[in-house]
Amino acid sequence: MNIVFMGTPDFSVPCLQRLIDDGHTVSAVFTQPDKPKGRGHHMMPPPVKELAVKYNIPVYQPQKLRTSDAFEILTEINPELIIVVAYGQILPKNILDLPKYGCVNIHASLLPKYRGAAPIQWSVLNGEKKSGVTSMQMDVGLDTGDMLLTAETEIGENDTAEDLHDKLSVMGAEVMSETIDLIMKGQLNPIKQDDSLSTYAHMLSKDLSPIDWNESAQCVHNKVRGLYSWPCATAELDGKIIKIHKTALAGKVNGTAGQVVESGKKLVVACGDGNGVEIITLQAQGKKAMNSADYLRGNPVEKGIILK
Repeated sequence: MNIVFMGTPDFSVPCLQRLIDDGHTVSAVFTQPDKPKGRGHHMMPPPVKELAVKYNIPVYQPQKLRTSDAFEILTEINPELIIVVAYGQILPKNILDLPKYGCVNIHASLLPKYRGAAPIQWSVLNGEKKSGVTSMQMDVGLDTGDMLLTAETEIGENDTAEDLHDKLSVMGAEVMSETIDLIMKGQLNPIKQDDSLSTYAHMLSKDLSPIDWNESAQCVHNKVRGLYSWPCATAELDGKIIKIHKTALAGKVNGTAGQVVESGKKLVVACGDGNGVEIITLQAQGKKAMNSADYLRGNPVEKGIILK
């Protein structure tokens, strides 16, 4: 099948690779423009572009689809199908209507729940026990199109958003491949979404980072998992902000919210519900991430102090 692929980050890469491996003609890749990264602010290509270049697939990087020559380019390519995976731009109606089989999005949630930009992170932040991938026939709404196929997976107690990201990116490639196969066979049975069941998963920001120790231990643990590896949960220790990368539930403890109740081999902090969380991995400002035992050897934390 003649396909145009639209995607940008690491999450999209397994889908593009699967299209290539399945023998489809990927006539073009659309991805976001290169961005400056690192201390030197060197311009770096998106991961999808790197893979496309490896296979000599033409790459287009318009700032905006609506104001570029994208429609003319796509009209000339005349794709039978456009696959969209975490592209980062909204497709205008003239592009949605262009391919014979329309545009199919591979979305990292069990729709209709968690529409929007950060479904993986919010699934973990909200303590969901399962997540998955949905292929969807795109329309002009935000993740509102008919559902085509879904695949489901459990979210483990200690799974981070990064863990779930990696799992769903692989699942997404499988769902995409199966969806295309059913399209070619004419065997799809689209299902309309129930809008009343939807949740909007808005983009993450550093404003979400500070931990509220008055919350339950489970909520604190979910925040640490859901914000890893960006922007990361944070706390104030001795007047300095630390990033907390990994925690574990520590059960019942004696202490007020935010109080260090164990310090030495372990670093355990009390939460508002009378339970605690063990800080497994943390990162001080200007330092590398390290496990708490190593941190405490060089930076003793007095038992009984309050984290903010």
